Amino acid sequence: GACAQQPAAVCAPPLKATVQVDLYFGRDTDKGEVSESDWANFLADEVTPRFPEGLSVADIAGQWRDPAGKIGREQSKLLILIVFDPQAHAPKVDAVVAAYKQRFAQQSVLRVEKAVCAAG
Repeated sequence: GACAQQPAAVCAPPLKATVQVDLYFGRDTDKGEVSESDWANFLADEVTPRFPEGLSVADIAGQWRDPAGKIGREQSKLLILIVFDPQAHAPKVDAVVAAYKQRFAQQSVLRVEKAVCAAG
């Protein structure tokens, strides 16, 4: 969806103003947990072609409260992308999120974006 454009970070060289995108992928499905091989295939098919410059993935334990007040817990993957072209990355991220939701019958993927300074 559309969101207000955040201000760019003010960075001291050699750092450059970039955007960090964090995507939280829950692994529980109606058919069991998304396996490591399924995750690897998803990265190869959907993420790497769109973000060949690089990415990071971490295993995390997620927790949330549903509308009924019940606490849920789920093993998840955190995908971290540092993107240097803020205008071009949004449709790619949208496509990755849509592909995960469709492939693994997920209702949502948590997406966080923030202005950061980075240098490679």
